[in-house]
Amino acid sequence: MLWKCSGLVVLVGMGLGLSPAPAAAQPAPAPPLSLDDCLRLAMAEHPLVKASGHRLEAAQARVEQARALPQPTLTFDSDLQPQPFNFRGSGESYLGVTQAIEFPGRRRTRSDIARREQDAIRTDVDDVRIVLTYNVRKAFHGLLHAEERLRHVQQDREFAADFLRTAETRLAAGDVARVEVVRARVEAAQSATELQAATAAVRLARAVLNVQLGRPQGEAIAIAGDLKVPPLTQSVEDVQVAALASRPEIRRLGFALEAEALRKTQARQSRWPGFELGFSHHRIDGAAGTWDVSLSVPIPLFYNQAARGPMAEAQANLLALQRELDYARHAIELEVETAYVEAQVAREQSRLYEDEILTEAEEAYRMLQFSFQQGEIGGLELIVSRRTLVTARLGYADALYNHALAVAAVDMAAGR
Repeated sequence: MLWKCSGLVVLVGMGLGLSPAPAAAQPAPAPPLSLDDCLRLAMAEHPLVKASGHRLEAAQARVEQARALPQPTLTFDSDLQPQPFNFRGSGESYLGVTQAIEFPGRRRTRSDIARREQDAIRTDVDDVRIVLTYNVRKAFHGLLHAEERLRHVQQDREFAADFLRTAETRLAAGDVARVEVVRARVEAAQSATELQAATAAVRLARAVLNVQLGRPQGEAIAIAGDLKVPPLTQSVEDVQVAALASRPEIRRLGFALEAEALRKTQARQSRWPGFELGFSHHRIDGAAGTWDVSLSVPIPLFYNQAARGPMAEAQANLLALQRELDYARHAIELEVETAYVEAQVAREQSRLYEDEILTEAEEAYRMLQFSFQQGEIGGLELIVSRRTLVTARLGYADALYNHALAVAAVDMAAGR
C-alpha cells in the first residue's frame, strides 16, 4: 500500500512477509595462540629471519663463483692489410683460443674458503633464530604477565568499590565517622588510576608481541599459556658444555679459523703460477693453412716475495681469531652461569610467595575484612591489609615472570 505525504512516498508491506535482511555473519575469532604457535609464526614470517635466509643464499652464490673456471679467450689477428679494416686483402691472419689453467689445487682451495664463509653465514642464521626465540618468549610471557597484573588490579578495584559501599552504609547508620568514607573514596580513585595503567600495559605488551612475530603492532592477538614454567633440570656445568658445543659464535669462529688456514695455503700456492694454453689456425696468402699451439708459463722469480705478505697476514689473523675464541668461551660460560643463577633466584622467590607470603597475606586480609564488617576495626587497618595482599599478588606475578625470562635466557645462552 502507498501513501503520499508532503512529497514523500511511504511503502507499507501488508501481508507480504517482509522481514529485515539477515545480518552478515561475523567471522569467528581466531583461537588464542600458544607459545609454540608464536614461535612458528615468528620463524616463518619475521623479516630478520627472511633477511638472514637471503644472506645465506648470497653466500651460496659466492661458492659457485669461486668454483668457476677462468673464461677462455678468443683471439683474431689480421695482418698485412693494404688498408685499415680491409680484412679481405689481409695477407696473414690468426684465429685461436687461449685457456688459462690454474696451478692444481688453487681452485679447490678458493672453493673451500667460500664454503667456510658460507658456513659462517649459516651460523648467523642460527644466531638470528636463537635471539628471536628469546625475544618471542620474552614478549609472550610479558603479555601473560601484563594480563595477570591487570586481573589482580581489577580485583583490587572491586575490593575498593566494595569497601566504599560498606563505608557509606555504615556512615548512613552512624557507625563510622565521615573520614572513613573519605579514605574509601581515595582508595577507589587510586585503584581506578592503577586499572588504567594496567590496561595500557596490556595493550603495549600485545603490540610488542606482534612486532616480534613480524606482524603489525595493532593487529588483534590473543594468547593462551601459563606464566609458571618448569624449573631447570640440568646443572650449570651441563648447560655450559652444551653452550660451548652449539653456540653460533663458537662455530662461527671455528669456521673463520679454517678459512684463514686455507688462505694461508692459498698464499703458499700462489708461489707456483698457472699457465696458458693456446690453439689457433694460421693463414698466409699463397701457402697452405697451418695450426699453432702456444704455451705460456710465468717465470716465478718474484712469487715468493708476493706470497710473503698474504701468508704473514693469514698467520696473524689465525692468532687473533684463536684469542677471540678463547675469550668467547670464557664469556659464554659466564653468561650461562649468570642466567642460571638468576633463574634459580627467581625460582626461590616464586616458591616463597607460594609457600608463605600469599597464604599469610590472604588470611590476614580475610580476618581484618570480617573485623571491619563487624565494626571492630577502622578502615585504615583494612586498607593497609588490602594493599599488602595486592602487593603480594603482584609480587608473585613478577617473580613468575622473572623466572620465565631467566629460563629463556639460559636457553639462549646455551644456544637453544
